[in-house]
Amino acid sequence: MPVHRRLLDSDPAYALARDAIENQTFDMGLDGPPRLETVVTIPVVVHVVWNQPAQNVSDEQIASQIDVLDQDFRATNTDAGSVPSVWSGMVADARVTFTLADVTRTQTAVAGFSTDDAVKSAARGGADPWAADRYLNLWVCPLSGGLLGYAQFPGGPAETDGVVVLHTGFGTSGTAAAPFDRGRTATHEVGHWLNLRHIWGDDGDGCGGDDLVTDTPNQGGPNYGRPTWPKLSCDNAPNGDMFMNYMDYTDDAAMFMFTPGQAARMAACLAGPRSGFVSTGASGLVRRWVHVREEDSDGIEVYRPADRPLPPARGRDGIEFRPDGTFVDLSAGPVDAPVGGAGGQWKTDSGGRLELVGPEGSSGYDIVALDDDVLRIRPTTP
Repeated sequence: MPVHRRLLDSDPAYALARDAIENQTFDMGLDGPPRLETVVTIPVVVHVVWNQPAQNVSDEQIASQIDVLDQDFRATNTDAGSVPSVWSGMVADARVTFTLADVTRTQTAVAGFSTDDAVKSAARGGADPWAADRYLNLWVCPLSGGLLGYAQFPGGPAETDGVVVLHTGFGTSGTAAAPFDRGRTATHEVGHWLNLRHIWGDDGDGCGGDDLVTDTPNQGGPNYGRPTWPKLSCDNAPNGDMFMNYMDYTDDAAMFMFTPGQAARMAACLAGPRSGFVSTGASGLVRRWVHVREEDSDGIEVYRPADRPLPPARGRDGIEFRPDGTFVDLSAGPVDAPVGGAGGQWKTDSGGRLELVGPEGSSGYDIVALDDDVLRIRPTTP
């Protein structure tokens, strides 16, 4: 909220963007809660910014955090069964998954960062973000003042868009320390990144705040630690506060759920300000794809993942899409294993079009189909 208020005070465009986003979210809810038609995969770039060697979190710790995000946003977390029975039917699958696109590592002279976004700038001792319309930028770093993490709501500047998490509140291993050692700080902050507000409505301890979600009970301020259910406030008896919601402030071991209303709000965000993550298919492209000529038809080229079994054939070519926006052409090696060659830059747009820019010029394609098993593209330019 300090970041939100700072941007409201300093950036008129942000205030206008936030109004437009909330109007769009409200409009989408008029005919019933919006729901994602397909599961959306969000590529994540983790920027590890460290001052002391122990803060340089391991690849295993990073993987554990991605696993937690996947489980929490798909409601496959094993502790979802701890939700009180009155709300057990409200544990929602947000239909969002996450994939690790890359990890950057930066040693810094800064002993502890704050909410001023310095960690998001190489010039200020942090690490510059990757393209915010293509990747969720997640910075892991030392934070000062007891700060666990913070996020930027959609609608803010691209150069500061993303999530920041304290290195001791990240993932489930390595430097992760109780009571914030189950990866839920990132779950909470990514919720903000997808336009969720705190469950109590950010009015201090009053009862007039609103998180703009109808199925979360009104409550008087944040909860901490591991409360005993029911915990009553704001005349919300008999069930009390939904303190096990990811958008409260309880310990990691005490939060287990999003609600259908929150899932609908995230779906509206992915249909609006973060629609690029749905329409471009960028997350699915970031891998090595091999051209299976036997399957081509009607002018559509068919590609399969290079890490999957393929029928024996010679003369295969393909392409490797890298998360930094570059690609490498693949040609058949001596044992039919594709090997890299020349390449260039790639990008997609909201219309599902792919553009490759190499030494010999630009080529355009329509993305006809893209999932875990197949990429089908139709050339639109020579």
